[in-house]
Amino acid sequence: MSVLWGTGAGLVMGLRGDGLFVTDYFTRTPRKLSPFRSFASIELFHFHIPEDTVIAVWNLITFKEQGGTFGDQCPDRSVTVYFRSGAPSVINPLHTHFPRDTAVPGSFALTLTWTLPNRTTGMFNVTSPLPGDWFLAAHLPKDEGKISVKGLYKECQYLFQPQLIMQRMVNISVLYPGYFTEQSMPPANRSCLYKVFVPSYTSHVLVEVLQCRGAKGCPLWLRVQAKAPPLHNSTALDCWEHAPCQLGLDLPFWQHWYYVLVEKHPGVPGTISFQVTVQLTDCSRPSLARPPFLPSSTSMNMPHSFSSMGGLVLGDSPPPASPNSTKHPVPIPTASPASELCWPVRPMLRNELDTFSVHFYIFFGLTVSVPPDRPAVFVISLLPVLDSGGVLNLELRLNVSSLCGENATVFVCLNHEVPLMSSNNALVTCKTESLAGFLLSVNATASLSRLRIPYPQTGSWYLSLRSLCATEHGFEPCINMTAEVYLRAYLSPCINDCGIYGQCKLLRTNNYLYAACECKAGVLIAAAAVLLYTFVETEENYFYIHSIWHLLIASSVGFLLPPRAKPNRHLGPLPRRKGCRYQLCINEQEELGLVETAMASINSICTS
Repeated sequence: MSVLWGTGAGLVMGLRGDGLFVTDYFTRTPRKLSPFRSFASIELFHFHIPEDTVIAVWNLITFKEQGGTFGDQCPDRSVTVYFRSGAPSVINPLHTHFPRDTAVPGSFALTLTWTLPNRTTGMFNVTSPLPGDWFLAAHLPKDEGKISVKGLYKECQYLFQPQLIMQRMVNISVLYPGYFTEQSMPPANRSCLYKVFVPSYTSHVLVEVLQCRGAKGCPLWLRVQAKAPPLHNSTALDCWEHAPCQLGLDLPFWQHWYYVLVEKHPGVPGTISFQVTVQLTDCSRPSLARPPFLPSSTSMNMPHSFSSMGGLVLGDSPPPASPNSTKHPVPIPTASPASELCWPVRPMLRNELDTFSVHFYIFFGLTVSVPPDRPAVFVISLLPVLDSGGVLNLELRLNVSSLCGENATVFVCLNHEVPLMSSNNALVTCKTESLAGFLLSVNATASLSRLRIPYPQTGSWYLSLRSLCATEHGFEPCINMTAEVYLRAYLSPCINDCGIYGQCKLLRTNNYLYAACECKAGVLIAAAAVLLYTFVETEENYFYIHSIWHLLIASSVGFLLPPRAKPNRHLGPLPRRKGCRYQLCINEQEELGLVETAMASINSICTS
């Protein structure tokens, strides 16, 4: 075993029974925690977990300081820590209400209690964590409302430092679709781990274990999971009870690795030999499976680690055989159900106006025509890290006149990383056995629908629109009716500009930017006046404290005045300047607190 230590990170390599593993260590600088008032008062930490990680352990260290020394006399204040993969956590410890049509994503949370007078630690373990960005948010509980004078005593500070220790597998065997892989499992090994890459437009994944030798029957478990190695609760099949041992997955995640674990039953002696193969069904060609020799253009959609395994150039030569296995091509199945047909996915044009101000446009106009016989599918691509700190907004408005008097409803499904394009009526619920998305609907009665997702996960978001007509037997496909829907998708910094008495601030932690709402100064001044009146004012200091109370209330009124009436945005077409190809512009102001400053940025949005 060799150990390498560096600044902020360590590397440990070792070998165990089921393969080679690498241990990485990362730490962050301690930061001072603040009582929670808004999301702007939390401390946010950003970590990245690579692929093939088996376990991730966060060591959470909290300690007290007072006047440059240990704060043994400081009171114990609980520390709440939130964990989320892909984007920051949406937290609400004050139990306030979000606006309507807001989908609040979930997250893990734990509370640290003090075990020593000036120090406490906590552990958070994640087995088979999702690869990519992970975010930690920490804060102290809300202030108790006590007012104290600074300078009379040394302030207590609570510092928080997270550390990440993760263990990942290296040299995991890659399964190539359309090939047999022969494997021998000696008595010292209990499992074999593989992975296969699933490209776009794949509707079905079939994993099969066959030709078991060395024991009675086939005493093996077959487990499959996306993005991370399988767990005990992953999709599994007992090959001893099922012959042939085939495990199928419908609607797999596109552009991701799928991990296959073949595990031996406990107490089985001797060496077991078997074969494993994977078949991928290409839904763009429902009568064909993906061939074992892929064209060279297909490799452009795969990760570099896949196309470079063993120096393979896809389409030129078969995959190389590993020392303990051999590979043989598998005959291609000739047919697949018609329901596995996937419709064309149309991309949306990305127009970046400012930080967290991105509009997504449909080519050839803003109106979507939803045919009666198939769904219309679009993809919204959110960039990693850059787009996760804002709000994803979706607005649908139905053109009622396009229904031609039919009792039709347009169902809209928003799914992450794979579209829901089943030919049956699964779009009515936006759920399958393995997928769950956000459901919206518009009809002649309710022609407008909105959805807001704060801090969305990055990657591909698929939008599937399907028009169905209501009958006495339920929803059925419409006949000779094409619904027209106005679609608007965009990123904004905050929800509804944080309301009348809030302001949207752009914050930064290291190199990560995110937006959060905070109360305006008038609200804080008024709250301080109420606390002063409630807890401090007595008969002895009535004249002094009551005068301060009047000053605070009077100064807060200037901030809490009702806002001016907004100008009518339904403006007529503005005249064009002829010849020079310029357009007249309407100036719109977006209130964004810049990093470490409080200024407003002005954008000119041209209208034609």
